[in-house]
Amino acid sequence: MREVNMSTKYDPNAVENGRYQHWLSKKLFAPEANQAIQGNEPEPYSVVIPPPNVTGKLHLGHAWDTTLQDMIIRQKRMQGFDTLWLPGMDHAGIATQAKVEQRLRGEGISRYDLGRDKFVEQVWSWKNEYASTIKKQWGKLGLSLDYGRERFTLDEGLNQAVNKVFIDLYNKGLIYRGEYIINWDPQARTALSDIEVIYQDDQGAFYHVKYPFVDGTTFDGKDYIEIATTRPETMFGDVAIAVNPTDERYKDLIGKQVKVPLVDRVVPIIADEYVEKDFGTGMVKITPAHDPNDFQVGNRHNLERINTMTEDAHLNENAGKYAGMERFEARKAIVKDLEDDGYMLKVDPLTHSVGHSERTGVPIESRLSTQWFVKMEPLAKQILAMQQNPDEKVNFVPGRFEDTFTRWMENIRDWVISRQLWWGHQIPAWYKNKGTAQEELYVGEEAPGADWERDPDVLDTWFSSALWPFSTMGWPNDLEGDFKKYYPTDTLVTGYDIIFFWVARMMFQGKEFTGQRPFKNVLIHGLIRDGEGRKMSKSLGNGVDPMDVIEKYGADALRWFLATGSTPGQDVRFTYEKMDAAWNFINKIWNAARYVIMNLDDDTEAKVPAADQQSLADQWILSRLNSVVIKVTRNFDKFEFGEAGRELYNFIWSDFADWYIEMTKETLNGEGDKTAVQQTLAYVLDQTLRLLQPIMPFMAEAIWQEMPQQAGQDADLAISAYPTAQAQLANPAAEEAFKSLQDLIVAVRNIRAEANAPMSKGIDVLIKINDVKLKEIFNENADYINRFVHPQSLIIDENVEVPHLAMSQVITGAEVYVPLAGLIDISAEIDRLEGEIDRFTKEVQRAQGKLSNEKFVNSAPAKVVNGEREKLADWQSKLAATQQRVATLKANS
Repeated sequence: MREVNMSTKYDPNAVENGRYQHWLSKKLFAPEANQAIQGNEPEPYSVVIPPPNVTGKLHLGHAWDTTLQDMIIRQKRMQGFDTLWLPGMDHAGIATQAKVEQRLRGEGISRYDLGRDKFVEQVWSWKNEYASTIKKQWGKLGLSLDYGRERFTLDEGLNQAVNKVFIDLYNKGLIYRGEYIINWDPQARTALSDIEVIYQDDQGAFYHVKYPFVDGTTFDGKDYIEIATTRPETMFGDVAIAVNPTDERYKDLIGKQVKVPLVDRVVPIIADEYVEKDFGTGMVKITPAHDPNDFQVGNRHNLERINTMTEDAHLNENAGKYAGMERFEARKAIVKDLEDDGYMLKVDPLTHSVGHSERTGVPIESRLSTQWFVKMEPLAKQILAMQQNPDEKVNFVPGRFEDTFTRWMENIRDWVISRQLWWGHQIPAWYKNKGTAQEELYVGEEAPGADWERDPDVLDTWFSSALWPFSTMGWPNDLEGDFKKYYPTDTLVTGYDIIFFWVARMMFQGKEFTGQRPFKNVLIHGLIRDGEGRKMSKSLGNGVDPMDVIEKYGADALRWFLATGSTPGQDVRFTYEKMDAAWNFINKIWNAARYVIMNLDDDTEAKVPAADQQSLADQWILSRLNSVVIKVTRNFDKFEFGEAGRELYNFIWSDFADWYIEMTKETLNGEGDKTAVQQTLAYVLDQTLRLLQPIMPFMAEAIWQEMPQQAGQDADLAISAYPTAQAQLANPAAEEAFKSLQDLIVAVRNIRAEANAPMSKGIDVLIKINDVKLKEIFNENADYINRFVHPQSLIIDENVEVPHLAMSQVITGAEVYVPLAGLIDISAEIDRLEGEIDRFTKEVQRAQGKLSNEKFVNSAPAKVVNGEREKLADWQSKLAATQQRVATLKANS
């Protein structure tokens, strides 16, 4: 046996140590290196990484997302494409700023203590720290990224792209500045878009408050009306009471006036169709500066807008004596005063849905504010039209997510893009005489003069992320390099939770500014959940650090689990039992490969031996390999990685390791010529490692380098050729023949197990042939039968005298008998066979039922129908033979 540098047990740390650095040192992942190896003009294939936020370490969701991308790009690289996988990270405006502010609060200071420039320096320091950590994690996962093209969303080049897009959209009238009710995060002190608001149930109350009439009017015998509110702290911004104009109860009150409690402001009762007659009392207070619906009502009735709250959610001077109080403390004080002054009618506790900031977690405020907006309707229409063109559209996988995307685009609202932050792309807008009647506005990269001040706000993180597929390729300055070659990109991989945040925005920005879709396919995956199906979170304490998993099991085991754990679009549940199974599979591959390599000669070539040198087992495994190549490639093309993994698992574990390798031992341990079987072993292992490389790059490379043909060679599996189907290897006849041989071996082994007869115990095996082809197959492969069955004597014939006391198994085309007089309980054998009769009967009935269905027979492909007829004939044959055997046993017992 050859000496190999492979441990007897798979050790991921030893296998992975230094290998990634080796790949990087040879620049295997740069397109230029691939082009030099491939030659000619290979077809480009590009993927841009969804840039992780520099807010912390990568989690399992990132590991899943990037593993899928790496598998795609590694396979395409091996298939000869000019591949680019572009890495980068996102500055993540509000999220990163919130993290740094939290750190500063721990030191007793705020960003305002530092000032803008010093604070931004602190954030850059944070970014550098966590970007370094993320890159180390990428390396641990084995991601084949081209670091020579790495980008950051605050790069100078990307900033130029952001400025151009903002200025162009403004000049087209698609960006505007206006006063609107927006979502406000009082902790981060910034505006939020609608999709940055997370709704959750909070405990609150309906406060029923008296609003007294001012002119002696009474209603229903009372000198007040009853208004219910969940937020009494906003009362100081009330400017009207509204009723539905068709509500007969209140038609005489329209035009009357009431007093707002605690502030004595007089407001009118107005009519507006916004009010729902059947909800509550049918009367609502109108607070235009603190509610988006009230804002619209106020616009229709030309009502005043009174802002009662500061940026950090304290009441302001418009709240009278409550000015300076934090909003929830103010609520308590206001409720007490309403009760003390006789205004409170009742308090009804309730649980209601309240918007919270996705980033800081605090309840948001609806706040009147002047912000920058993108006018979305024209952009959305353009994308919806693009999706109707098969040659232009982005293909969603699974397709159902396009419906989700379409519904959102059809009901889209204008996008608030300004953020009151210091970390991000500062808006390229300039003001002269800001805040005065003579205020002037200029939008451009540079100020038009010395006395202009820049807008202090920055752009929403997603504004720059929306340009990621083309801004990273050199747009708008270099349109002849990477942009021309690799844009549009081929496949985007991302989770379903950011279809609206990111995917949609990349689509409308890509179409608007490049005239093309940003990517041809978008593969949507789900979320990583724990074993109970719960979302992983800090609050539940069920999060899992992928680096801890890699430390214990290795990167390839984690990658295998992530690659094969679910179908596209579905969530995946993480358990350590699944990781144990993944490691066990890799260990199986490792030991099978170790055995193969040890039994090769130094000059053994990984090639298909001459046809006349191949045994049935050789023909079978080569044909099975060819089928697996076809199926794995097809499933990769459909992004069905779980199905591809199942094909590989079954082939490697069962066909290759448990059957073929075992069958080769007869030849390898014998005295004859071993060349053909060695070549077949080497070829199948080589091709299998190539199929595995995109999923398990560390293990596959380590084994491949140990193969004889790699000795002393400067070759790398990562850039070797991916397997392709070889028509000459397809051998259905060999597969059918070998299946009969397997069925025979399994049947005898089952009989031994039933009779508790170990392999060391001599038994006679009689095979009654019903299909003449099997006689030749079994006789030619008697060595295999002897090795795997260990018979004392073996008879293979059409005419076999069947002993009365014997155990039997029926296989397709033959009956297998083992005389075991004295070893078995005849009545128990009859019981077992009657169980088989029940099973065969059900299969016959199932097949008959299917074939009696006219719709199936007339609609299904002929191949499928004929296959079902063949199954029926087979089951009927097995049933008849087993029934005959039971009758014989009963007659002779």
